[in-house]
Amino acid sequence: MTRQRLSFPVPDERAHLFVDMHDLVEDLVVPAGVPEAAATVLRTARELLRQSYYYYEFSTVAVVHSLIAVEIVLRDRIPGAGKKPLQKLIEQGADAGILTARQAEYLDYGRKIRNGMAHGQTTHAVMPPAMAVPMVATSFAIVTELCTTPA
Repeated sequence: MTRQRLSFPVPDERAHLFVDMHDLVEDLVVPAGVPEAAATVLRTARELLRQSYYYYEFSTVAVVHSLIAVEIVLRDRIPGAGKKPLQKLIEQGADAGILTARQAEYLDYGRKIRNGMAHGQTTHAVMPPAMAVPMVATSFAIVTELCTTPA
């Protein structure tokens, strides 16, 4: 087996447009009351966004990862969620009024991105951090609403 010594991270050449990644993610705060499993996933998504300064593709991974947090919370909130796919959870959440039509639309768009990557249809998706941040922020907002609104 050949070993490879990786260099210390340096800014990705595409990241020159972003002066401070901390500023991009400072509003992505996990509120109290979010189940720890979802909170951990959201914090990881936020950190992936910050680290996209060094590895640009992490911004796309952050979007996909943030959807996992939404799925975790939807499974908690939707009766009989079981092992239903995310698409069914989104539909059921919208039908039950747990999700607004706009939230369901955003989530379905993100689900399509996730599925494209997970099933090999999209093998090298690059989403600029400035585009990824609002999408991750939407996941943060939906999780926050679902966890602060009585079931």
